[in-house]
Amino acid sequence: MTKFRYWLIAICLWAALSPLSAQILVDIKFKRNLYVVYEPIICTVTITNQSGRSLTLADTPKNQWFSFQIETGQGRPIPPIDPYYENQPLVLPAGEKVVRAINLTPLFPLGEFGTYRVKGAVYSEELKQYFSSPILNIEITEGRLLWSDTVGVPEGAGAGKTRRVSVLAHRLPSTSMLYLRVEDADAGVIYCTTQLGRFIAFNNSDIELDGSNNIHILQNTAPKAFLYSQFDINGKLVNQQGYQAGAQRPILVRSQGVVSVSGGMEYDPRATPPEKQLPKLGDRPVPLPTPQTAPTPEDKRPENLLSR
Repeated sequence: MTKFRYWLIAICLWAALSPLSAQILVDIKFKRNLYVVYEPIICTVTITNQSGRSLTLADTPKNQWFSFQIETGQGRPIPPIDPYYENQPLVLPAGEKVVRAINLTPLFPLGEFGTYRVKGAVYSEELKQYFSSPILNIEITEGRLLWSDTVGVPEGAGAGKTRRVSVLAHRLPSTSMLYLRVEDADAGVIYCTTQLGRFIAFNNSDIELDGSNNIHILQNTAPKAFLYSQFDINGKLVNQQGYQAGAQRPILVRSQGVVSVSGGMEYDPRATPPEKQLPKLGDRPVPLPTPQTAPTPEDKRPENLLSR
């Protein structure tokens, strides 16, 4: 009888609190749960007003109306880099929702490897209550170093200082991703950790530095498909171009301090790679292999065909 009474009390409390707790619905999402350290970690936040009236969400002297609550896998809280940040006020009509994409990397010190638990929270001064999202886990790790060099900054801001340029590989469940990182190791400043996209092969010859130490990368994104990217010395993207291999593989060529791509056919990397041209009627037919001819390893298609 005692257990039944406790159960009945719990049901009554849940019934009394559930309408209140549902007045503001907070939800967060990540595109994936595995990240390379220092890369942008984009969290999509959705706030829905289910209170039945228009609400004004604004900071107060004691409470910020929106915040992230982050802790390590061991339960250690991770405070924001600037605990005195301000949120712009937001008027949310009844039944409406707002969606925002927020980069956590510049807001929180997430430089340690491991698992983090993330929760979004909204405080309403009118309702005198916090409303929280479900907790999501993300994991931060380091990529596998493929190439690295330390070069000087030739001119402009930071002239005379150095930059460490690194190319990293990061294995996701279904593919491998290529990353560029530019940092000032002496000052402990990370200028970028940029995801370049999928790749199936990478050689040291696929990266070159020009006379101004701008960074040129040619990555093999799919069979006979390549992506060429150019970055400045601080890791800002300058140019990007797709190439389809023809008779020869596209390569990076450096001549008198200038880097360019030799070979291949250009195409828009945001579009579908051009298909192989159909043979003409006058072309000689390719003989079919005989049953006795065993395919060489080069003839075998990879099991996973990757595209950007």
